[in-house]
Amino acid sequence: MGTRSSGAFEVTAFEPEETEEEPGATLGRVRITKEFTGGLTGRSTVRMLSVLDGAGGPAAYVAVERFTGELDGRKGSFVLQHAAPGSSGERLAIRVVSGTGAGELAGITGTFELTVDDEGRHTYTLEYELG
Repeated sequence: MGTRSSGAFEVTAFEPEETEEEPGATLGRVRITKEFTGGLTGRSTVRMLSVLDGAGGPAAYVAVERFTGELDGRKGSFVLQHAAPGSSGERLAIRVVSGTGAGELAGITGTFELTVDDEGRHTYTLEYELG
């Protein structure tokens, strides 16, 4: 990848929209809003589908997230796709969806890594290229 950008984000809203509890698993749909600082400065809205296992622990999720703001001084927007296949050590994958970049971020591709520390603070690293 070409350029690396990093910073932090804060979840500013977590709005459950639907929950379906059945034996063995709970399915959920939620809307999340985030505020970014650092290389990314702006706001995103996430639409997430999640699965909790029979014990109530996280089992898997998929999501799409639209970021709008600035990336290293370039204004625009793009969409991230999240996929966490399970809770058995599989790796969380987040990537920029090709063709979703707009404004000065048109043509963006890349991968996004997030980390949550022991105090619950979220940080990120975005490795990207602009086409």
